[in-house]
Amino acid sequence: MTNLGTGIPLMCTNASMQVERLQDGLAAVVPGQRKVSEIKNNEVDMDIRSLQKPLKDQYRNDPNASLITIRAKGGQTDVPVACSVDIGRALYHAEAHKGVGGAGASACSGDLLLGALAACAQITCQMVAAAMGIPTERIEVTVEGGLDLRGTLGISKDVPVGFESIHLHFDVAAPKATAEQLRGLREKTEQYCVVMQTLMRPPSLETEWVGQVLEARMDE
Repeated sequence: MTNLGTGIPLMCTNASMQVERLQDGLAAVVPGQRKVSEIKNNEVDMDIRSLQKPLKDQYRNDPNASLITIRAKGGQTDVPVACSVDIGRALYHAEAHKGVGGAGASACSGDLLLGALAACAQITCQMVAAAMGIPTERIEVTVEGGLDLRGTLGISKDVPVGFESIHLHFDVAAPKATAEQLRGLREKTEQYCVVMQTLMRPPSLETEWVGQVLEARMDE
C-alpha cells in the first residue's frame, strides 16, 4: 500500500448540486419540515443559499457547466518508498505505509481513502442538517477499514489486495431534533455523500501505460 501524501485537501462533491438536491428533496422526507428558503433566522443556512445561488442558476441554464474533472499526478523521488503528488493547487510528499517498508511518518493511501470518506460524510451531514434546519451540538464521523497486508505484499494469493471491510460511524448530538428529522438526516446524508456512493457503486476504471512500456510492446 503506497502513500498519496500528507494533508491533501479532500473534496466531497460539487456543493451546489448537493444542496440543490437537498432543498428539493427534504420536504418529501420530513412532512411539514420547512425548506431552506423558509428558514429566515439560520445564518449558516442563509450563507449556504447566497453562496450556492449563482452556481445553481448557472447549472440550470447550462448543465454541462456542472461537469468537472479532478486530477492528481504522482512523481518519482530519490527513494522507491516515497513520491510526490501534485493536485494542481499544492505539491505533497508521500511515503509508503510502514507495514510495507515505508517510514510511517505520513498517512498512507489507505488513510487518505478513509479520510476522504470521513470528510465527505462529515461535510454532507453538516450540510443536510443545515438545510433541514436541525440544530446540532456535535457531528463527528469516524471511519475504520480493515485489510490484510499479505495481499499487497504478494505473500498469499488467497488474500485480497485492498480493504475487505469499511465501517462508517456517525456521532450526532441533536437533542432538539425529532426522530423523524434524524431519520431524514441519515437518509439524505448517505444518499448524497459522493465518496460513500462511489465506494458502494464503483465507477469504471481504466489504465493507460505510455513511454518505454508502450515502446517495448510495439517492438514485440
